[in-house]
Amino acid sequence: MSPSSEGRVVCRGVRGATTVEANIPEEILSATRDLLTRMVEANQMALEDIASVFFALTPDLDAVHPARAARELGWTDIALFTTQEVPVPGSLPLAIRVLIHWNTARAQHEINHVYVRGAEVLRPDWVSRAK
Repeated sequence: MSPSSEGRVVCRGVRGATTVEANIPEEILSATRDLLTRMVEANQMALEDIASVFFALTPDLDAVHPARAARELGWTDIALFTTQEVPVPGSLPLAIRVLIHWNTARAQHEINHVYVRGAEVLRPDWVSRAK
């Protein structure tokens, strides 16, 4: 922990991403539930410490809002927001990205970011660090 943040609770960003095989509501919801569960477990988060969650979908996904998956997990008091990614040519298709804003005393380098189901290509540096 850095001397400037030692012992203080600050808001940290926890990133994650996953993919689905098709633009089908249950696939999107299932993959999102799995990713959120992995992110919480990897960082030992308490839900009351999560300030908000930002979801982004690639333009080929529009069957359902992934925030619904969070609500299905009981995340009803957490601010949730969904948007669509910029359609950059050649970017990873059928992807769901997540940014959790987490109130924690942990330092940046102690955060475990979670990339699964082919999304590891987005941040191989963070994937290798988490192992």
